[in-house]
Amino acid sequence: MKQLINRRQALQQLSGGLGSLAFATMATEHALAASGPNPLAPKRPHFRARAKHVIFLSMGGAPSHVDTFDYKPQLTADSGKKGKYGPQLLGSPWEFGQHGNSGLWISSLLPHISQHADELCLLRGMHCDQPNHSQASLQTHTGNFQFVRPSMGAWSLYGLGTENTDLPGFIVLGNSRGGINFGSAFLPAVYQGTKVGTPGGRRGGDGSEGTFPNIKNPLLDSQAQRVQLDLIQQLNQNKLHRDQHQPQVEGVIQSYELAFRMQRTMPQLLDLAQESEATKSLYGIGESATTDFGTQCLMARRMVESGVRFIELSSGNWDHHRNLREGMETKCHEIDKPIAGLLTDLKRRDLLKDTLIIWAGEFGRTPHAQGGDGRDHNNKGYTTWMAGGGVKGGFSYGATDEHGYEAVEGRMHIHDWHATILHLLGLDHERLTYRYAGRNFRLTDVHGSVAKEIFS
Repeated sequence: MKQLINRRQALQQLSGGLGSLAFATMATEHALAASGPNPLAPKRPHFRARAKHVIFLSMGGAPSHVDTFDYKPQLTADSGKKGKYGPQLLGSPWEFGQHGNSGLWISSLLPHISQHADELCLLRGMHCDQPNHSQASLQTHTGNFQFVRPSMGAWSLYGLGTENTDLPGFIVLGNSRGGINFGSAFLPAVYQGTKVGTPGGRRGGDGSEGTFPNIKNPLLDSQAQRVQLDLIQQLNQNKLHRDQHQPQVEGVIQSYELAFRMQRTMPQLLDLAQESEATKSLYGIGESATTDFGTQCLMARRMVESGVRFIELSSGNWDHHRNLREGMETKCHEIDKPIAGLLTDLKRRDLLKDTLIIWAGEFGRTPHAQGGDGRDHNNKGYTTWMAGGGVKGGFSYGATDEHGYEAVEGRMHIHDWHATILHLLGLDHERLTYRYAGRNFRLTDVHGSVAKEIFS
């Protein structure tokens, strides 16, 4: 206690005798105003937005499209025969059925999601440039598989800002790996994703709350921290005044203030004790297989309600080169009920219409067998889907060939996919640029066409 008191006194002396906390806070606010507008403040979109928020359900490892959302009866009929590329074809071990008023074909692996068929917009003509996980995942997230570039979430936040300046505008949940997939690259660091873990990520967690490092200060209470921060901000402002233009210092000033406010808002946001048992059950929280992803999905809904712009959720280990039957059943069971719960909860709270849900892996799988009970990588044709946020529900766009090898109709490259997502957010992908290294960069590089056919 004596050490803490001495620390407070030293901080007050160093900050020029700011004995009054109110005066110190007012001085900081004045300094912040002088440094320019808040980079996270809401911004006008280029045109009317169909969606205000994005929840990206990232399926790391690449789920098999021909076993989930791309029904191929000819593949089933030709199972065991030699395929066009040599190996024997493998028909899906699972039955497909038509669901909802729209009659979308969906696998029996996903009975809960199937109940939301009339909300889904299936994109069955997807393709990307690389069949390797790291490169394809990087391209899915950033539009480029060769260089470090800003992520889709960072571009969205840069273009639109966020509705709650007490929280990060871009949050990444779960055990997502590879910081470059949700980084800001040459965009200001304030736009990068903020990583939040979930206890369910270590099997057996009860999903009661998320985990966020250093959210509590063990040495100083909030008033003492405010005095300390005012001192630091005054030093930063002095440097900014000397250098006139110092974007990194401006970013640090804003980041420190956000971090201070987050100590109050983040614990409340992550506390799922406020949710009813019925709501937790809807997401599968409390069941061993679904608690982890269910916790992520429920947190995502709470974040949308709190104004967070872009949320990414992660489910890994979809790389089924072998043990396809057991592996796919396990992974689909883990995500099926939580995603259905998320769709149900958003819709009943009237949030789905303003929230774009995206489900995607980095590519698909081959129609032919690998090792008898597995599928290899396939970047030439696969399926992703969207829901809410201004897309047509109960709709299928694009198609692969009769066996599911490659996209042949309604082909949608990753650049087209990104352009379409930005358009739904009210952003023109050709106008959303950032000057770096002597030229203007954008998420879609020099490519991309908006698939307006999928808009409601």
